[in-house]
Amino acid sequence: MRLEEKIKKLIDGQAFASITRHVRSLFHRLFFPSPIKPKRIIASIEGHNRFHEICDRYGMEDPGEGPPKFLNLKRWIRRNAKRVRELRLDDQKRQRVLDLGCGPGYFLYICRCLGHDVLGIDIDEVPMYGELTQLLEVPRVIWRIEPFVPLPDLGQFDVITSFLTCFNEPIGPGLWGIAEWDFFLEDIRRHVLPNGRLWFELNRQSDGQPYSPALKRFFESRGARIDLYRVMFTSDRVARSSA
Repeated sequence: MRLEEKIKKLIDGQAFASITRHVRSLFHRLFFPSPIKPKRIIASIEGHNRFHEICDRYGMEDPGEGPPKFLNLKRWIRRNAKRVRELRLDDQKRQRVLDLGCGPGYFLYICRCLGHDVLGIDIDEVPMYGELTQLLEVPRVIWRIEPFVPLPDLGQFDVITSFLTCFNEPIGPGLWGIAEWDFFLEDIRRHVLPNGRLWFELNRQSDGQPYSPALKRFFESRGARIDLYRVMFTSDRVARSSA
């Protein structure tokens, strides 16, 4: 992390929030061991001949930074196992989980292995993702999230996530602004069950930040808890009107 980012983080209190999250995570791991076994999950995928066929077809030997990078199971299963633990989905009763931009479906696959009901939503422009979600038996709705367009009728969920969020990519002169996010949050709250949660992990913008200062203030006005690039809501908070 750059020195400038560290200073900003200390000034706005994000350091305390981050430390608190890590301490809670450590306490949870020490006293409540997770049932997630990444090696077993990896083995359950590698045991399919179809997975090796997918690797041969899409170039596992030189994955680069394109979609084939997700064929590196050790890296991405461990990363998604960490996400599941951070969301405490490894020690909760059965939950309904929706992942926006589910990609190859690893996060939802781990959730399904834990007994949760899962659904992904994504566009259908990367054939490899479709093949992997079929292999993993992760249900997926084909849909492009666009500004000022309501989501389809998906039902209601306990947890709605989006990792490496890309649906807010540039429109016109810039990324989604307050108006686009306000519409999106007003729309998505109808899909959140009481006591449900929203968890977004935003990509960095051209200036290296995951959101503008104005957008950060907007998220906070809607009751978001922010930890660096993570923007998190509970169902009662997301329902608030913007200030």
